[in-house]
Amino acid sequence: MRTETPVTLYLKDYAPPAWLIDTVDLHVAIFEGHADVKTRLACRRNPAAVAGPMVLNGEALELVSLTLDGTPLDPARYAQAGERLTIDASLPDECMLETVVRIHPDKNTQLSGLYRSKDGYFTQCEAEGFRRITFFPDRPDVMAKFSCAVEADRERFPQLLSNGNPVAAGACAGDATRHWARWEDPYAKPCYLFALVAARLDVLEDEYVTASGRRVQLQIFVEPGKLDQCGHAMAALKKAMRWDEQRFGLEYDLDRYMIVAVGDFNMGAMENKGLNIFNTKYVLARPDTATDADYQGIDRVVAHEYFHNWTGNRVTCRDWFQLSLKEGLTVFRDQEFGADTHSRAVTRIQEVRALRIGQFPEDAGPMAHPIRPASYAEINNFYTATVYNKGAEVIRMMHTLLGRDAFRRGMDLYFRRHDGQAVTCEDFVAAMQDASGVDLTQFRRWYARAGTPRLHAETAYDAVARRYTLTLTQHLAPTAYEKRLAESGQPVVEGVLHIPVALGLVLPDGSDAPLRLAGEPNAVGTTRVLSLTEPTQTFIFEGVPAAPVASLLRDFSAPVLLELDQTDFELAHLMAHDSDAFNRWEAGQRLATRVLLAGVAAGGSGTDWIPDAFVAACGRVLDDGLAGDPALAAEALNLPAEAVLAEAVVAQGDTIDPEAIHTARVTLRRHLAARLRDKLEAVWTTLAPTTAYAPDGSQVGQRALRNACLAYLAESDAEYLQASVVPRLTAQLAAGGNMTNQIAALATLANLDLPEREAALADFYSHWQTEALVIDKWFSVQATSRLPGTVGHMRALMQHPAFDLKNPNRVYALIRGFCGANPRHFHAADGSGYALAADVISDLQAMNPQVASRIARSFDRWRQFDAGRQAHARAALERIAAVEDLAKDVAEVVGNALKA
Repeated sequence: MRTETPVTLYLKDYAPPAWLIDTVDLHVAIFEGHADVKTRLACRRNPAAVAGPMVLNGEALELVSLTLDGTPLDPARYAQAGERLTIDASLPDECMLETVVRIHPDKNTQLSGLYRSKDGYFTQCEAEGFRRITFFPDRPDVMAKFSCAVEADRERFPQLLSNGNPVAAGACAGDATRHWARWEDPYAKPCYLFALVAARLDVLEDEYVTASGRRVQLQIFVEPGKLDQCGHAMAALKKAMRWDEQRFGLEYDLDRYMIVAVGDFNMGAMENKGLNIFNTKYVLARPDTATDADYQGIDRVVAHEYFHNWTGNRVTCRDWFQLSLKEGLTVFRDQEFGADTHSRAVTRIQEVRALRIGQFPEDAGPMAHPIRPASYAEINNFYTATVYNKGAEVIRMMHTLLGRDAFRRGMDLYFRRHDGQAVTCEDFVAAMQDASGVDLTQFRRWYARAGTPRLHAETAYDAVARRYTLTLTQHLAPTAYEKRLAESGQPVVEGVLHIPVALGLVLPDGSDAPLRLAGEPNAVGTTRVLSLTEPTQTFIFEGVPAAPVASLLRDFSAPVLLELDQTDFELAHLMAHDSDAFNRWEAGQRLATRVLLAGVAAGGSGTDWIPDAFVAACGRVLDDGLAGDPALAAEALNLPAEAVLAEAVVAQGDTIDPEAIHTARVTLRRHLAARLRDKLEAVWTTLAPTTAYAPDGSQVGQRALRNACLAYLAESDAEYLQASVVPRLTAQLAAGGNMTNQIAALATLANLDLPEREAALADFYSHWQTEALVIDKWFSVQATSRLPGTVGHMRALMQHPAFDLKNPNRVYALIRGFCGANPRHFHAADGSGYALAADVISDLQAMNPQVASRIARSFDRWRQFDAGRQAHARAALERIAAVEDLAKDVAEVVGNALKA
């Protein structure tokens, strides 16, 4: 039987739940091969809703019994069909409903609901996993107080955890081999925040004293033998708790806070109230097993899930269309934490790079949607870069328009109004507007409009009048989203956006000009935020002493595509002098993109398209890296990614040629390596480590720049490479004790067709085969290799004993790494990369549709390639679409791609 077309849900059809649940009392008894779940629901009719039957969601549940107020319910009064249990409307206005179901977590490969992992049983209920545990109205606006008793074998599963606070525990009557524990959560929550763990784990304990003097017990549970790898996560948690108190006045509200790390987890982590379930990737770290990026990722993810306690838990979403209400806001909060904890400039650069690689193409592809979509078929497909990353940019724009103090007042008002409620994006914006007095009516369109706006800028300088004129024009083209809306008869939101444009004017001497708009008596600072609210607006600045270079979108003040015609000289001037660190980097990226697009047009051949001025600018970056911020220099030397260049090619109206893009990028790297060898050598030598490893800002920047230099030197001619660079790479691998340097060396060797490559990969695996997260890195460096034959090597790696299609981390490292971060080979002209992806998606979709659908998103931009590649991609997509009983997650992604 073929897959049915996924059912589309619409925001306009939202209606309050007919029934509310005041309390949920769960008893989960885990046995070998199954679990029995007894649920008591205190139900009452919702006076704010249209009266109707009680509809409970349930998936993969065996209904054992159903009672109403202590009496078995007549089967004629309920019906179970598909994923719904419907009880007739003749129920009393208040009642106690009790169900007993049997589930099979050991067979749950979807990792949604209750499932078995190596060390025990764990849950993942967001977005709709609770229905795989018991029958319940599985929607976020049904908030209830939960209590949960967990029962399991004492020896095999000594830890029994759930949300809230522990209230009782003991041995099971009649069976001394089993035990139980009972937990109560004093705060009402939606069922997606429920969590349960029954496992054998080691625990790291600590304590945190809140600003008001309350003592909170902190616990991090990890697989046995890994306690020495979770100290950084504990330190990150305490930093996040203190930061949230200081920045937003938010204090933790329970007696304990628990993090549990599990190796099989579809997401990064989950903010379940008081009991966060984490992917081990974002908990475990030790200098010899984790990179600097891993340490920073732990900081950010631990903070993100902790911050959700208020922005997501205490105030949650009314419905899943409002997902960005909690995710966009919380990403912004963890970004600000990251900026305060690490380098603000480098943090912002990394955020924008991720936005351009992941979200901008999404805006231009078949799954385009605004941060608050008007419809969806499968909610798991909307945990996207748009909802998270662009959602955070929308919050940041509000922060920019209101200012830090007014934004804080808006947050305070939001919590005063809505603590304990399930609310909408409009509720958040209303709090910001009311607290600040800033009219955000037009700004709200960011929530409803898909696509990346184009911002066109034209400038003029009148030397006699000392007047500078800036004209800004915005344009937002229709996307696949508007097409879907029109096809379904939905209204399309139109009208121009409210775009904050942060501006500086850099004078010939490198200083910033004081900014005085026409009509103002005095200059007000050297950076101004201009509000673009019309299709075209002109801003005139008086008293500008000399012709300046415009520094637009400082700190990337809006997620737009900037169209500003600036010369190479002007971009180099900004690279050297802009007081905004982000725009110094941005000027370099724009200049590099211009050079690389010329290289793409030349097919990557020769080097005539590489200007000497660009080489000189990169040389100055190296000099500045030694004299100033090496982390910023490392970012500046990182050329625009091939995915970003592909979007730039599309913007020119051309067809993407992944081979030409790759060749141009490699050619430029090799040219820089040859021309700047002496400087690269000098920086590499000067930044040799002199102290023991620490993941602090100074060392992180030095390692980043030193490894960037070594990677450039590896692009050298064969003689120099073999004589000078390869010995350094192998020595860096052999040194041990520092995974940042080791994986940098291994990744560089993975791109070199040398005997040392295979020896290094084999030795690395032999040494680290018992450390799962390190082996993920081993798979990843091979998946992203640029060497010929990578597709065939991928198929061989899929047969490796360490590869497990059921483990999301392993699939992300190898398969998603290949599809998403190796465009040259994924988009191979012979279609071999597409065929590999289609094989994996077809096999994976039945066991884990969430992960399969994420891999399927790699096909989003298939229509932007040449006819031959399009034919191969279409064949792969059609083959996936033809799979019997195709998971609806994958069906939605593939269906939209084929219709685009």
